[in-house]
Amino acid sequence: MQLQFDNRFVAALPADPETTNQRRQVHRAGYSWVTPTPVANPSLVAVADEVADLLGLSVEDCQSPEFLAVFSGNKVPAGAQPFAMAYGGHQFGNWAGQLGDGRAINLGEVIGRDGQAWAIQLKGAGATPYSRTADGLAVLRSSIREFLCSEAMYHLGVPTTRALSLIQTGEQVMRDMMYDGNAEFEPGAVVCRVSPSFVRFGNFQLFAARDEVDELRMLTNFVIQQHFPHLLDDFDTESPELVAAFFDAVCQRTVHMVVEWMRVGFVHGVMNTDNMSILGLTIDYGPYGWLDSYDPDWTPNTTDAQHRRYRYGQQANVALWNCYQLANALYPLVNDSKPLEASLEAFQASYQAQWHAMMASKLGLLEFKPEDADLIAALESLLTHTETDMTLFYRCLSQPELTVSTFKPAFYADELSADYHSAMTAWLKRYQARLAQDGRSQTARAAAMNAVNPKFVFRNYLAQQAIELAEAGDFSRIHTLLDVLRKPYDAQPDQSQFAARRPDWAKTKAGCSMLSCSS
Repeated sequence: MQLQFDNRFVAALPADPETTNQRRQVHRAGYSWVTPTPVANPSLVAVADEVADLLGLSVEDCQSPEFLAVFSGNKVPAGAQPFAMAYGGHQFGNWAGQLGDGRAINLGEVIGRDGQAWAIQLKGAGATPYSRTADGLAVLRSSIREFLCSEAMYHLGVPTTRALSLIQTGEQVMRDMMYDGNAEFEPGAVVCRVSPSFVRFGNFQLFAARDEVDELRMLTNFVIQQHFPHLLDDFDTESPELVAAFFDAVCQRTVHMVVEWMRVGFVHGVMNTDNMSILGLTIDYGPYGWLDSYDPDWTPNTTDAQHRRYRYGQQANVALWNCYQLANALYPLVNDSKPLEASLEAFQASYQAQWHAMMASKLGLLEFKPEDADLIAALESLLTHTETDMTLFYRCLSQPELTVSTFKPAFYADELSADYHSAMTAWLKRYQARLAQDGRSQTARAAAMNAVNPKFVFRNYLAQQAIELAEAGDFSRIHTLLDVLRKPYDAQPDQSQFAARRPDWAKTKAGCSMLSCSS
C-alpha cells in the first residue's frame, strides 16, 4: 500500500514549537505535531470503496495488515506528518476561545488517483494538545453514525466530507451518552475522514481573536491558493479585494450546503462556527438527525433542547450568523466593512432564491414562480398539522393519482380529521392546477421529482439498529446500509424496509429521537 503524501498545510503554516502532547493554549501556530495513540487489537469493520479509489487504494490494499495498522493509528505511514489543527469558535452563540482538534489527528494531504489533494484524518485516535479534559477517543456508536452518514450525504448529493474506513480498536472507552451521570464502557473505534480540507471558520477566528494578523494572512493566502485559485485571476495577491471575494465565495458555498440540507430533511444539530467548513462541506457528524415527521422546530441535540438554536427551520439563519463571525475574523485583512456586508446581504437573497428553486424541484415544477410561494407555505402548514413523514410524503407526491389516501404511507396517524382531509384535498387541487400550467407529462414529472426527493435517508432509528447489532458483534447491517444508501433515489424494492416510517418504539428512544454531543 502506497500513499503519496503532499503535506501542504503544515508546509504553509507555522507549527506549535512545543512538541509534547500536553493540553495547553497554543499561540501563533496553525497546528501542533502529535502522533496517534496505538490501540490494542484493531479490526476492520467497513471500508467505503469509492473513497479508497479516490486515494488510489485498491481492494487488496484495504484488506492488508498495513491498511489496518495505518488507519487505526498504530502505524504512521511513510511521508505522513501527523498534526492536530488549532482553531477556536462560537459554541451555541458564545465565544469559546481555543478549541482545536481534540480527537482528530491529521495524517496530511494525499495526492489521489485524479491528482487532487485529499486531507485525511483519524477521528478517535487519541489525545492532542486541544483535547482539554477529554481523552481524544471515540466509541463505536458515534463512529458508525459518522462513517455511514458521511457516505449517505455524498450519495444524496449534499456537499460533505467523506469517510474511508471504520475500525474497531479492541479497547473500551468510558462515555456518558446522555450526560446524565450514567457513564458506561463502550467499544472504541476510529474513523478515517477524507476531505479536500478540514479548515473551518474557527481557524480564522482564533487568529483574529488573538490579533495574530500575520498568521491570519498566511492561512487566508493558503486557503485561497489551494481551494479558490480562480480568484487569483481577477484580484491581486493579498489585496483586500481578493479577501472580500474569498469571503463572498465562502458565503455562497455555505448557502448551497444549507439548501441541500433542507432538501433532504437533514438537521446538523451543532452548527457552531468550529463545525463550519470553509469549503461549504457538511463536517462533524455528531448529534445530527433526519426529519421523520415534518417539524421545523425539531432539533436532534439534547444540549439544544431548551433554546432550539440549531433546529431544522433555523439552519439558514444560523449559517448567516456564522458567516457574520467569519466576516469579523477576516476584517483585519479587508479593513472595509462594506464588501463584507454586501456578501452577507447577498447570502440572504441567494438563499431565498435557491430555496425557492429547490422547493419547486421537490414539487415537480419546471421553475419557481412568485405565486408558488403561497402554495409552498400552505403545504408546509399542512405537513405540521398532522404527523407526516417528510421523505415519504414527497415520494408519494410523484404518483399519478393524487388523493389524500395516496399519502397514507407518510401519515403517522391512523385516522385524519375531517378538517385536515378537506384542507389537504383543497391543496391537492391547487397543486394539480399548477402542474397543468407547466404541461409536463406525468412520466417526466415523476422522474424529475424522484431525482431530488430521496426514498432512502439515514434515519436515526436505522443508525441505532446498526449500532446495537454491531455492539453485539454483527456488522452486517453496516454493510447493508452502506450499499442501500449508495442509491438513495432508486426504488430498490427489495430494500423497502429501510424506507419505512419511524417505528413507534423509536419516537423516544435514546439515539433515535435526541442525541448528545457524545453520540
